[in-house]
Amino acid sequence: MGILIGTQGWNYAAWVGPLYPPGTRPSEFLPTYARAFRAVEVDSTFYAVPDARAVRAWAERTPPEFTFALKMLKEVTHERRLRDADDLVRDFLDRARQLGPKLGPILLQMGPDFAPDELPAIEQFLPTLPADLRFAIELRQGRWMRSDVLPHLLELLARHGVALALSDGRWIRRETMLELAERATADFLYVRWMGPDREITDYSRVQFDRSEEIRAWAEALKRAAHTKDIYGFFNNHFAGHSPASARELQRLLGQQPVDPETLRGQRSLF
Repeated sequence: MGILIGTQGWNYAAWVGPLYPPGTRPSEFLPTYARAFRAVEVDSTFYAVPDARAVRAWAERTPPEFTFALKMLKEVTHERRLRDADDLVRDFLDRARQLGPKLGPILLQMGPDFAPDELPAIEQFLPTLPADLRFAIELRQGRWMRSDVLPHLLELLARHGVALALSDGRWIRRETMLELAERATADFLYVRWMGPDREITDYSRVQFDRSEEIRAWAEALKRAAHTKDIYGFFNNHFAGHSPASARELQRLLGQQPVDPETLRGQRSLF
C-alpha cells in the first residue's frame, strides 16, 4: 500500500521561485513538478475532455511511476447531475485511458446544490462505471452526513467500490471527515485539502498556519495506510502555497520531501 501526496494542479507561475527554479518556462512546469511529487490532481479536465495530444504529452513528460488523478467533466456532475451522461463519460474515460498505468482515480466533484434527495441519481450512475478504474465522489453538503442519510450512502459506495472523497473545506466538519477516514468504502482513500475560503490570491507562500490540521490528518492517514492506498491533494487556498503544505504532510508521514533547492540546476529527463 502506498501514500501519494501532491497538489491540485501544477500550472502556477507564482510557484516559480518557491518551487520551480527561477526562469522555468510554463512548458517545463509539469516535468519539474514530477521531480518533486509523484501525483497530481488535474483540474482542467473538469471543464473539457482533454486533447489527446495533451494527454499523451502528460504521460511522456513524467516518470514511469507518476500518477494523474482526473476531475470528471462538470457537464456530467454539475449540469447533467449524473443523469443521461453515458456518452460523455465514455468519451472522457476513453481519453483518460491514454494515460495507461499513470491513470489514477477519477474524481466526481458534485456541486454544492447536489443534495441527498438526489441519491437515486448516484444509485443509477455507479453501476455504469467500469470496474477496472478507481472513482471517488465528493459531496459538498453537510446534509449528506445526517444519520438518516450517511449509512445508505456509505453502503451504496461500498457496494461499488467507490471512495467518498474526504474534503477539508468549508462544507463538512473536519472532525467528520477524519472519522470517515476509518470507514473507507473502497480499497483506497481520496483526500482533498481545500481550505476554508477563496480569499487567497498569492500562491507563492504559506499565509496561514495549518500545522494543527495537517497533524490531525497525518495521524488519521497513518492509521488507514496499513490497508489502503491513499491519494491526497492540496489546494493553494488551504494555506497559500500548496507544495509547502504537501511537503509538511509528507514529513509527518515519514516520507522524504524533495527540497526545491535540489531542483535548481537540474534538467528533467522527461
